[in-house]
Amino acid sequence: MTEKIVIVGGVAAGPKAACRVKRLMPQAEVTLIDQDSLISYGGCGIPYYISGDVADESALRSTSFHVLRDQYYFEKYKGVKVRILTQALSIDRAKKQLLIKDLGSGAEETLDYDKLVLATGSQPYVLPIPGAELDGVFTIANLHKAIEIKDRIAKGKVGKAVVIGGGAIGIEMAEALTDLWGVETSLIEFKDQLLPGVIEWSLSAMMCKHLRDSNVSIYLGESASEIVGEGGRVTAVRTPQRVLDADLVIMATGVRAQSEIARAAGLRVSDMGGIVVNRRMQTSDPSIYAAGDCVKIPNLITGKYFYAPFGSLANKEGRVVGDNLAGLPSTFDGAVGSFIMKAFDVCIGATGLSLEMARAEGFDADFSLTAPADRAHFYPTQEIICCVMIFDRRTRKVLGVQAFGAMNDNVSARINAAAAFLSKGATIDDFTNLEMAYAPPFSAAVDTVNAAAYVADNLCDNRLRQITMEEFYSWMDDFSTQPDWISLDVRHEQQALPFVEKFGADRWISMPDDRIRERYEELPKDKTLIIFCNAGSRSYEIQVFLDSAGVTNNRVLCGGFNVIKRIGAPWLP
Repeated sequence: MTEKIVIVGGVAAGPKAACRVKRLMPQAEVTLIDQDSLISYGGCGIPYYISGDVADESALRSTSFHVLRDQYYFEKYKGVKVRILTQALSIDRAKKQLLIKDLGSGAEETLDYDKLVLATGSQPYVLPIPGAELDGVFTIANLHKAIEIKDRIAKGKVGKAVVIGGGAIGIEMAEALTDLWGVETSLIEFKDQLLPGVIEWSLSAMMCKHLRDSNVSIYLGESASEIVGEGGRVTAVRTPQRVLDADLVIMATGVRAQSEIARAAGLRVSDMGGIVVNRRMQTSDPSIYAAGDCVKIPNLITGKYFYAPFGSLANKEGRVVGDNLAGLPSTFDGAVGSFIMKAFDVCIGATGLSLEMARAEGFDADFSLTAPADRAHFYPTQEIICCVMIFDRRTRKVLGVQAFGAMNDNVSARINAAAAFLSKGATIDDFTNLEMAYAPPFSAAVDTVNAAAYVADNLCDNRLRQITMEEFYSWMDDFSTQPDWISLDVRHEQQALPFVEKFGADRWISMPDDRIRERYEELPKDKTLIIFCNAGSRSYEIQVFLDSAGVTNNRVLCGGFNVIKRIGAPWLP
């Protein structure tokens, strides 16, 4: 008897499951339904389509051999029956039937199934504020909206835009609007930093500076309280602090799992909305599977379930579903949560837990910050890459790695290596010995991730005492907050001179590292010395020497000036 498989959702996980099961079980009757007319597209490519990096929307729906992934493609190339513009209304689990509705005719019918797959994806969160329904207010929900946004810009209807939300999608959209089209773009973020809860403050501040340098206006710690309109069209966004004129508003305030049909059918759904599945991607009903942005999956670091709406994971989950539909035992064990993104000339990425997440999970979490060269320091194309490693002091387990650098391969190479290691429960010691392919055009002999682990090792064993960048910036903004601190600049005298001239010798001491051993007794005994160099490595060596000489009133500013000049500050000389 022919196995009847019905799949709800045609963007990522659904098509992957459909094609996989047909390869393993060609005789199966597979039906893919979706309420949209466009299916199987790369949603993560939408900002690059709007920016013009991807010239035509059809490229997001095409295979690598340039065949459009439409209804004809799936039916003729893959043997999968496709029902577009068709909405799944409800599931009768006892009868194994799915009630559907043709959105064109309004006709309803039932589909029998032996196995059902829910790949219903996610939906954007819409802020419950006045004006959210105005013409010109968009979420990045599907390809149709992306096409409409680009069409309005191309026709000269958009001179000013406001992006609400400083997460990855918000930043990507701000770049897309500004870079190619020259739209005057403002970005509003409710929290006091970009990528909140995901990226540590110092790396987030670097991204903020780069966006501002690229003509994106950033407003942190502000919430959109109203979207103002005239004649039914958007004209501005109001916050408690200001009014920003706008012809276009992008609401990028996060996404939620679309799991209503699963909940109504009595399937197990988490409090936050994600469908709960086992390692074979089965729901609480063994005849129903789920995958993609509608599910929660195990976090390989915490052991708990979490929400990770990434296209890469959706495809992996879809393949596992296809295997199990065909009777091939296959599991998806979970993920650590990895992302990377570009903005103009830089990129930023992370894998695993942020410091905030780690502490919320009960880890004794701390972090290291380094700023070495991404390639051999003598190689002409070397760039600084700033790296954060989050770790647990009790167990020495590495919990997360983040990096910020130039728009090349420097960040992705380190994040990908770290993600693989994190999934296996790697410790600081594992990272200190992690083998990375070495040649001067590609990396340094001591790679960035090794260097981050060395600093973490010193911190974990209390050989290094640090001051964080946030603490340092707070002090530099107001010296009265820490009146007994003084900076000890161990760089070359010419590098330190502008700081000494601006802040005075009572706040900034210049003593190059090759003079410390003969002059350390001149250092004040009643002050806490903040040891300052370009990257932090020389500062640590000076700390070790000073401690050995009995001068223990000191702390190291890890990352040093390499980090500061990428963050920027009004107090920089």
